[in-house]
Amino acid sequence: MDVPVDVLHWVLAILPVVALLVLLVPLRWRAPEAAPVAMFIAGIVALAAFKTPWHTLTVATGKGVWDAIFILYVIWPALMLYQVTKQAGAYDALRKGISRFSRNELFIILALAWVFSSFLQGIAGFGAPVAVVVPLLMAVGVRPVYAVAFGVLAHAWARFFGTLGVGWLATLRVTAGEDGENSYDVTRAAFESGLLILISCYLGGLLVVWLYGRWPAVKHAWPLVLILGTILGVGQMLATLFSPELSTFLAAAVALVALYPLSRWRRYRDPITGIPNRPAMAERGLDAEQEHPPVMSLGWSALPYVVLPIVTLSALLIDPLNDQLTRWRVGLPFPDVTTGYGVHNAAIDEYSPITVLTHPGTMLLVTTIVVWIVYRSRGYYTAWGRVAERERLGLALLVDAIPASVPVICFLVTSRILDHSGQTLTIAHGIADVSPPTMYAFIASVIGALGAFMTSSSTASNVLFGRVQYDVALLHDLRPEAIIAAQAAGSAYGNAVAPANIVLGTSIAGIKGQEGSVLRLTIGWTAVVLVLTGIATIILVNVS
Repeated sequence: MDVPVDVLHWVLAILPVVALLVLLVPLRWRAPEAAPVAMFIAGIVALAAFKTPWHTLTVATGKGVWDAIFILYVIWPALMLYQVTKQAGAYDALRKGISRFSRNELFIILALAWVFSSFLQGIAGFGAPVAVVVPLLMAVGVRPVYAVAFGVLAHAWARFFGTLGVGWLATLRVTAGEDGENSYDVTRAAFESGLLILISCYLGGLLVVWLYGRWPAVKHAWPLVLILGTILGVGQMLATLFSPELSTFLAAAVALVALYPLSRWRRYRDPITGIPNRPAMAERGLDAEQEHPPVMSLGWSALPYVVLPIVTLSALLIDPLNDQLTRWRVGLPFPDVTTGYGVHNAAIDEYSPITVLTHPGTMLLVTTIVVWIVYRSRGYYTAWGRVAERERLGLALLVDAIPASVPVICFLVTSRILDHSGQTLTIAHGIADVSPPTMYAFIASVIGALGAFMTSSSTASNVLFGRVQYDVALLHDLRPEAIIAAQAAGSAYGNAVAPANIVLGTSIAGIKGQEGSVLRLTIGWTAVVLVLTGIATIILVNVS
């Protein structure tokens, strides 16, 4: 394999990513419009500059569509759960019930956007936190654009070790030698990954506070951010020493428990004061006057968020059940393909097989069915129909889901084209070739973030770039544990700007077409985390 790493090819390889950012942010295009353009550019560059045959391009497209199906199987059930819950009046009841739990809306927002979403990422992942938490944030008065930004950003720190460590396990696999063993200190790599991820953990909570009410909000909430950030981030880091796969779940579970005593603290129990400007909040919030009583209690309104963890944990952690559920896997066969530059993708009988019965989409679907049966048997749909306009469930689902599906498919096809044509390798090696060791250490997390941006997945980013990072670390005589940690951190925080994640959020929030507005809220945070992670990586590589 001899991919070109000259300036011209590097610029052409990065062009689809740059075009996507320009179309979404300054030009304010909608994702369904911008995504096909980026896909078209990636295809033209692959054909014209990277000697990619049509056959290879077709296979890459097929794999991209299959990857998209994995994500769409989260989006559609998530939208269904949202509609089933909403049309029973549960979000209205939840908003009113939460106001009795704590009158401090910033405390509630942090609890939902940061702690609860991180807990969901720890056990489910793959878009489930966004799908579940964004409607909850809107229910307590957060404006939709801000709700989506909070939903994709605050739990980004949990992406690498979340979903019971799938990103970590993928990294171990791609960096192993031919004998299947890793030649570096695995425990140290896990610990240093958790150390670098501390940056995005603390700053995730801090940005939620900043966007809520700027400096007055920071002055009010900094003790809460410090306490919860320590439980989440430091807790995860320490747990990597004995169980990286459970580190996010354990830390987030402890943080959930800690919310109750923190809510009894007068500072966060009573209504917030001294914050005159709250740009993230709609006119109606937790303190708004209500014109009718809720149709259900707080306990029944929380039913979906009790059922989902129970269903997911049962399927994943009860070994006999998990053994039965994981037997059914579906994957598509794809032939051997190559390019004129020798980029080779071997034939595969089952590409990226989906274990359907343990897929997050199935967990959401089962939860939806249970919730619908319970709410219908208790008469909540009829009761809510008396006080609010009813929608047709099927029509509401189609209106939300179909426009969300197109950009997701285009984003994932673009990712596979970049990968199969060699453009991804050109980008990574081009950065490595012009960077002296210290500079490479600084930008190592950028490569991980780029992978997350393209694929909307920490796991996929590590599959794409984990081996490249390891090889370049050895080439530059840098400690591989530190560079792998930088890749891990980048693959986590990069999800805050991943287009497919944002499209999922805007679809759930009912603001399709405002992806650029969300990106403008998250991209500055991502840049700050990038710089701080780079500085921390330089320090790490010099620690023997």
